[in-house]
Amino acid sequence: MSSTQAPTTSPAPDLSAARRRSAELEGLIAEDPGRFRVLTGDRPTGPLHLGHYFGTLQGRVRLQDAGVDTFVLVADYQVLTDRDVAERLAEHVEDLVLDYLAAGIDPERSTVFTHSALPALNQLLLPFLSLVSVAELRRNPTVKDEIAHSRQAAVSGLMFTYPVHQAADILFCKADLVPVGQDQLPHLEVTRTIARRFNDRYGTSGPLFPEPHALLSAAPLLLGTDGTKMSKSRGNSVNLSATADETTRLIRSARTDAYRHITYDPVGRPEVAGLVLLAALCQERDPRTVAEEIGDGGAAQLKKVVAEAVNDRFAPLRARRAELAAEPGYVREVLRAGNERANAVAEATLDEVRAAMGTAY
Repeated sequence: MSSTQAPTTSPAPDLSAARRRSAELEGLIAEDPGRFRVLTGDRPTGPLHLGHYFGTLQGRVRLQDAGVDTFVLVADYQVLTDRDVAERLAEHVEDLVLDYLAAGIDPERSTVFTHSALPALNQLLLPFLSLVSVAELRRNPTVKDEIAHSRQAAVSGLMFTYPVHQAADILFCKADLVPVGQDQLPHLEVTRTIARRFNDRYGTSGPLFPEPHALLSAAPLLLGTDGTKMSKSRGNSVNLSATADETTRLIRSARTDAYRHITYDPVGRPEVAGLVLLAALCQERDPRTVAEEIGDGGAAQLKKVVAEAVNDRFAPLRARRAELAAEPGYVREVLRAGNERANAVAEATLDEVRAAMGTAY
């Protein structure tokens, strides 16, 4: 669009269409993984847990191992989106990278980097903000939800512009794939809108940015020990860094119900089904089969099976994490190398943006 046109409102993301496109993309990845670049990451606000592993980490490792160019962001600046201060940030950053490495992220094949180390990435936020209206940001349902659950005394400008900052995260490296849950589709639509509008306004020599696609996770939702969504902030999670004894204790405390016979019924018996599903994921089996085998063993047998399944599945990851944690400076070296590569990419993109906008003086 030209600079004189009023910005149009992007349509709400179509979940069915996003699922169809995601399935198509999986087929294309299998055929030629090297044609794609993925951007993914987390805010360093605390330890990663089993929900993160089965929901995102496992998929990232799969894409990396398939040969997709993978950028993994430690979003340290975005810690401040919903809180007034970033407490214990350096510790959380190092713990997050340890979890990544222990889960199988390979710094030789994936670029692990931090927001705060990439000035050029963050500078993209300024021209990108000019491409969206305040009204469009206000209507974003994910921003509304995040503001409602914010820990801040007042909504900050960073929180309000969160989707635009995420657009800079994705577009600085020209990622064309972004693994997300369906709740993040509105954020990704903002990124697609910004890419399209930048290309229309400034791309006189051709499009500069791809319009990235969502790669929807097929991983089912894991419940925490209290029967609600597993979450860092709810204190109901089993962390990847937990010991075997801690894991067993947490699972023993998990909520179930009054019925002795164990079945897999996610709608009627969500707490029990959540535990059955966790064991099934760890054992790579069908949850109905796991439930049938436990049968009349009741909650005690269910929790025993789950604890053993989790501890067996994650023993190698925990051992690897302990080895890495014992190497002083290794995590910092991984970040130094990742930041160096990501910085080169970000600076090259910013140079292209300046040239397109006519600000390369």
